[in-house]
Amino acid sequence: MSLLRDVPAGPQPQRKINIVQGEHCVSDDPYTVLTTILGSCIAACIWDGGAGIGGMNHFLLPGDGVHRQPGGDAMRFGVHAMELLLNALLRRGAQKSRMQAKVFGGARMISGLTDIGEMNAAFAERFLREEGIALAGGSLRGDQGRRIQFWPVTGRARQVLLAKETASILRAERVRPAAPPLNTGIVELF
Repeated sequence: MSLLRDVPAGPQPQRKINIVQGEHCVSDDPYTVLTTILGSCIAACIWDGGAGIGGMNHFLLPGDGVHRQPGGDAMRFGVHAMELLLNALLRRGAQKSRMQAKVFGGARMISGLTDIGEMNAAFAERFLREEGIALAGGSLRGDQGRRIQFWPVTGRARQVLLAKETASILRAERVRPAAPPLNTGIVELF
């Protein structure tokens, strides 16, 4: 199905919406880009190209990593974050059978401690597999933070790796950033 839109002539300014930990956003506006900064947190970017709608969430499984079993408090938090995004997409006309995902984050930000990033990444992959949502790409794990841009109508995503400054990245995950420290390593997924 083709979506026809009345689009004003000439270039349109992009509308950037920053998503911080615990938030999600859904949009069908072709001029909207969703952004976030991640360390060990996860951003799931899910879209339905047929409906021309998509969204992003940003979550971190709570807890110490010791009691992370299916059905535990931490898993319920992750399921809740993912279900909020999926339900928002479904309410706006997306169909689960057409949904695709790109998932980012899950970095190991502090050596020597429990690898929360790995647990977050494994959870996101398992959730998508169990829900039957195709994993179309993304970037999980590693040891660097990321700045993510996601165009929800098309599913286009861009990742910029951040300088290895752990404290500033961990703070940036929780607040709306002015301008994150950039490093080389830009990757764009279509």
